[in-house]
Amino acid sequence: MIFDKNTAKKTAELLLQINAIKLQPQEPFTWASGWKSPIYCDNRITLSYPMIRNYLRENLARFIEEKYGKPDVIAGVATGAIGIGMLVAEYLSLPFIYIRPEPKKHGRQNQIEGLVPTGKNVVVIEDLISTGKSSLNAVKALQDVNANVKGMVAIFNYGFTIADENFNKANIELHTLSNYENLVEQALETNYITKKEEETLKAWRVDPAGWTI
Repeated sequence: MIFDKNTAKKTAELLLQINAIKLQPQEPFTWASGWKSPIYCDNRITLSYPMIRNYLRENLARFIEEKYGKPDVIAGVATGAIGIGMLVAEYLSLPFIYIRPEPKKHGRQNQIEGLVPTGKNVVVIEDLISTGKSSLNAVKALQDVNANVKGMVAIFNYGFTIADENFNKANIELHTLSNYENLVEQALETNYITKKEEETLKAWRVDPAGWTI
């Protein structure tokens, strides 16, 4: 679920502006999964743009306070959300931790870096939601140490049905600044894409695994 329409469109505009999101319907990217995709998203680029990262930080923080009050801890999912998660935690004057995909193989073998939030209220920050698998893996790591995960907030969501199913099954609320639907709408309104390219982008969204040009 997006925070609100205006924020969703403004976020999409900013991400397109700095090429944090690229749309190439005629020259698709290849994801690590092997999927051919007309879109590629790397929200870490936003960290190089102070005005944009501040916009994201302040809107994520504002929503967290409005929705959850002030949690005890902000958690970022490694590696993409460490930067923006830290910025949100700093803005809210809260402790910050981050969660690795799996425990380290050496040293203390931590999966959670920072003070372990046993019994604490935690909001998790993500940069990007695709299937939700890695995001929910971080949530499970927190729940395994008896942290109370209030919800997850993210910058962008592809809106795949499988992600909705995964979050519903895990009983975790997900809210995002923007999503695929609003991105395509904004791209068309600003002539970033043509009407024909919009149709291609929407077709990919229906069946991303089987899509070809």
